[in-house]
Amino acid sequence: MGTSPNTIAPTRNQQQAAIQKMLSGLEKHTQDLASLVIAGTTYTTANLQTTLQTRLDALTSAESKKAEWQAAIKADYAERANTKVFLAGLRQALLVAFAGSVDKLADFGLVGRKPATITPQQRVAATQKAKATRAARHTLGKKQKEQIKGTAPAPVTPPTPVTPLTPVTAPTPAPSPNPPSAAHSPSGGGTPTTT
Repeated sequence: MGTSPNTIAPTRNQQQAAIQKMLSGLEKHTQDLASLVIAGTTYTTANLQTTLQTRLDALTSAESKKAEWQAAIKADYAERANTKVFLAGLRQALLVAFAGSVDKLADFGLVGRKPATITPQQRVAATQKAKATRAARHTLGKKQKEQIKGTAPAPVTPPTPVTPLTPVTAPTPAPSPNPPSAAHSPSGGGTPTTT
């Protein structure tokens, strides 16, 4: 959804275009607009143009400064990446060169490393904790590992192939008996008897 030309544009580029258009209109219609009253103050056309031009210059300057700032940020990131290893190496070299001189290290903004001091109680507690961790994780030593021997699983025999079944054919039907002869016909159609 766009903005109406009669309202102030939200972006800097849109404002620049709108003000440029107003300046062009004022220049074109200078004869028609001798003066305008805005918020109780009378402005001549020249005053209007001056005020608009000042705003346009501020917008343009901000846009160019933004581009310069973005370029400076990009250059800063690139330079940090390029000198990261160098800076870490320089710190290490200074810490080694002035290891015993706290005041000289302070001149570089560095603090000398203090040797770690471990009390006997802390050492005993650390040893007990390490043993408990090994026991909980079932961590074994070199000799204990050598005593463990693995057994190979039994070889897996492949299943015997199944022979396909031959289809069973239906038995052939027995031949049907001969049809009854005429002598055995129930209708009595045999040879006539004489009396």
